[in-house]
Amino acid sequence: MTLTLDTAHRSNPSPQRSGNRLLASLPDEDLDHIQSLCELVEVDVGQALFEPGQQIQHIYFPIDALVSLLGVADGRMTLEVGAVGREGMIGASVALGHQQAQVRALVQRSGHCLRMEASDFCGEFAHMESLQHLLHRYTDTLLAQAIQIAVCSRFHVLEARLARSLLITRDRLQSEKFHMTHEFLAHALGVRRVGVTKAASALQQQKLISYSRGNIEILDSAGLEAVSCRCYELVKDSGSIGMGSVFL
Repeated sequence: MTLTLDTAHRSNPSPQRSGNRLLASLPDEDLDHIQSLCELVEVDVGQALFEPGQQIQHIYFPIDALVSLLGVADGRMTLEVGAVGREGMIGASVALGHQQAQVRALVQRSGHCLRMEASDFCGEFAHMESLQHLLHRYTDTLLAQAIQIAVCSRFHVLEARLARSLLITRDRLQSEKFHMTHEFLAHALGVRRVGVTKAASALQQQKLISYSRGNIEILDSAGLEAVSCRCYELVKDSGSIGMGSVFL
């Protein structure tokens, strides 16, 4: 489903600034120009915005959607290396010379995104200084987080990794309640479903979360943070490699 972005009232950018945080940090004039090149689209759970090796045709700026970035091995084994919500964008690498996708961008929560032609984005990036500075900070942070998550996946126990993943999802969605199936969590964490079931059951027994038919509610945020590995402290918004540093 594709909807044309209504730009009739963009003389007052405040309502639009609450949509995508990354775009909202641009100066007013640059924001208005970028938004004039975008369209509003609806994305559905399970939809792949692109696959590894595919040409990136569009840039996406999530508004209320959440997109998981999955590294793929042998075409079937996956590991989540990032999650992008309203604080970020998908497809930024085209401006840095990478025309082909390096990860699978899979919609984790349905919602809306501002979508822009990749060629238009590259054109604006070439001469818009504010966009250049913003994108360099964003991609550096995204890479640092991907490296930290990869290290976490190698060395930390599954229960702590699941807690970290749930906390990041909460932060991206700004909600204590969300929907994530065992199957998706298994793909994201690079483990079998039985492992996710055991880890989720352990968190439930500690009364940190409730989990039923994919519906998750965080009951004790402080307790869940205590169970999580230190990686969450690093990648959360206010962490040393958190997205908060992008908007300083």
